[in-house]
Amino acid sequence: MSEFALIRQLLMSATGAPRSDVQLGPGDDAAILQAPAGYRLATSSDTLIAGRHFPENTVPEAVGHKALAVNLSDLAAMGAKPAWVSLALTLPEASEVWLRGFASGFGALAAEYGVALIGGDTTRGPLSVTLTVTGFLPESQALLRSGAQIGESVYVSGRLGAAAQELGQVLQGGSLSPDQRRHLDYPQPRVELGQQLLPVASSAMDLSDGLLSDAAHLAAASELAVDIDLSRLPLAESLASLPREEAWALASAGDDYELLFTAPNVESPRLEALSQTLGLPLTRVGRTREGDGVHCFERDGVPFEGRLQGYDHFLR
Repeated sequence: MSEFALIRQLLMSATGAPRSDVQLGPGDDAAILQAPAGYRLATSSDTLIAGRHFPENTVPEAVGHKALAVNLSDLAAMGAKPAWVSLALTLPEASEVWLRGFASGFGALAAEYGVALIGGDTTRGPLSVTLTVTGFLPESQALLRSGAQIGESVYVSGRLGAAAQELGQVLQGGSLSPDQRRHLDYPQPRVELGQQLLPVASSAMDLSDGLLSDAAHLAAASELAVDIDLSRLPLAESLASLPREEAWALASAGDDYELLFTAPNVESPRLEALSQTLGLPLTRVGRTREGDGVHCFERDGVPFEGRLQGYDHFLR
């Protein structure tokens, strides 16, 4: 069996959920798909590169899971329901053991969210994974970065900073506990939260590059200013013993894949109820106002004079 035949055979086990709207799936020059009436398509692409987006020694099951999870996070930020995914996989060699593990991690998450693998490509080269995910949005609804209004509350889901802390330890040659490694390698996309926010939030985006970097994107798209109260950040428990500025820096460093969103102040009770229903913290960390950019404050409204840096692909 040729290497490409082996790859095709093993990746067929990662097809995810069977869907009636896939009229023609992998194996031809293109997939043929049927979108449901009354919905629009939301689509997003992302690339993960070994040594940059995940450590070189990451187990293949985790690579498969994370590659899909970070793409589903983009759909979650739009409030979309995931449906289809295509996969472009670049491999240094066709290792059967590695491919079986990758297919297992990828396929399990695809099945969990009802996503069908509809096609893709394979080639030889340094290890990288590129996915294009597509989901459905009701015709009249979508969460956009540009939807925030002046005078609203700014929220984040979950807890921040642990992934950046864990990745830093690995890159510096340190070791992680099994729970820490699982948290780093298996992020959970907030797909259900995104869909529940459609009638509540005014804007949203996922926290891939870090709280302050992503808040700046939202502020620019909505043409307003975002004030962040650093003392209110929902920090991961592992950051509790760190100096506050170090903890704030980790909470701003990226790789959390939580959702950042804005909502009118009157929606606070609905968000509290949603937090209880999902078992997920939804923390008010700031507000929007006239102006531009992101402005950080310490406790009692004192401006923060330090420097916090989000992730930038071309600065690292």
